[in-house]
Amino acid sequence: MNRWRYIGFTMLCCTALSQYSNAQERKIADSYLVPLCIYKGDTIPIVKLPTIYVFKPLAFKNNKERDAYYRMVRNVKKVYPISKEINQIVLETYEYLQTLPNEKARKRHIKVVEKGLKDQYTPQMKKLTFAQGKLLIKLVDRQSNQSSYELVRAFMGPLKAGLYQTFASLFGASLKKEYDPSGEDQLTERIILLYENGQL
Repeated sequence: MNRWRYIGFTMLCCTALSQYSNAQERKIADSYLVPLCIYKGDTIPIVKLPTIYVFKPLAFKNNKERDAYYRMVRNVKKVYPISKEINQIVLETYEYLQTLPNEKARKRHIKVVEKGLKDQYTPQMKKLTFAQGKLLIKLVDRQSNQSSYELVRAFMGPLKAGLYQTFASLFGASLKKEYDPSGEDQLTERIILLYENGQL
């Protein structure tokens, strides 16, 4: 009889421990593990908070200014991701070109990249407005620290760079235009910071 009591007691304990263990696992799964530090004998969790940008509120003189601002916000949201993609392609292409054995192989690869870019981005570029195109030229400079003209010249040579610059100038744009975050592009920089941070 004592033997059966002992077996029953053991099974009861195992069941209770199993349920306790499951409850502990659920509790851990529902919580967050964070780094910690010990300060004067006290354990303190370390939580990194995101950066929040706070700017002085904009004061619009009239509805035209307000509309221009929201048009700029819309343009940045449309063009900024493209400028990031272009910068990524430039970096990857540059790194890959360094691995090629000679100039002939590099030129061949650049032609392949150029064709791929035209196929991928021409339909997208046709949908951009004139203002968005000019903004894209500046944002490419912001992302890569090189003007669009310098990038085209570096990869495709001075002849094509001059040709593209002439074509852009026919429409009142310039591939040599540089981004000035503390000057004429101050409002654009503000919009980009807010957009990147998810505050827009």
